[in-house]
Amino acid sequence: MSRDFFVIGHRLKVQWSKTLPHQGMLLSSKAGDKKERTLLTKIKDRMAILKFRVYLEEDDTVYRDVVIKHTQSFEDLHFGILKAYEFDSKHQATFYRSNDNWLRGREISFAKYDKPYKAEPLIMSATSIGSEIRDTNQKFIYQYDFLKNWIFLVELINVTKEESNKINYPAVSRTEGIGPQQYGTRSLLGNKFADIEEKYDLTKGAEGFGEEGDDDEAGSDGSGSDETTDEGVDSDEF
Repeated sequence: MSRDFFVIGHRLKVQWSKTLPHQGMLLSSKAGDKKERTLLTKIKDRMAILKFRVYLEEDDTVYRDVVIKHTQSFEDLHFGILKAYEFDSKHQATFYRSNDNWLRGREISFAKYDKPYKAEPLIMSATSIGSEIRDTNQKFIYQYDFLKNWIFLVELINVTKEESNKINYPAVSRTEGIGPQQYGTRSLLGNKFADIEEKYDLTKGAEGFGEEGDDDEAGSDGSGSDETTDEGVDSDEF
């Protein structure tokens, strides 16, 4: 994704040092090619407010900024993202701890589902967000509805100690772009597209937009799929 966060990353390093004093920030590295920085935060007297930018994977111009307390759980963030994009909460969901290359690491799942795991997943409700922050621009991948396979890229962009009593965390602090319709055809026309769908019966794959004589050829090429190539990543790497 073409985003320039090196300035933000520098600011966040300064903000972390100011926001989390004397909190046992521990940097550790592994021998060999893998160098992992682990940030352990134990806040006693102060509250850290984390701001995550949640992108739609297929269009990084569509995003929502979600602010949340570091002590809140991934379950809270899960519901915060769904609310931000006006999705329901009827489907399976999971987070993956990620890195700058958006690879999938340790899984933080809403529940332990009937599927293969490379490592025992953490459970959202039992895992605080602060416990999984390993870097100043920490990234997560959020997957919702395994059948529809909605993928959101979640990136930490700001940390502050200024908690507002007027905000019910998690909350949406910024909205950019028209979000996708959870069950309808995705379009930049937003809600207006629903009227077009109904008028031309697009949801049922009806005819009406092809050239005359194309009926026999239509649908001959139905291939194509959107797959995320994140397999084979060691969940303990990041």
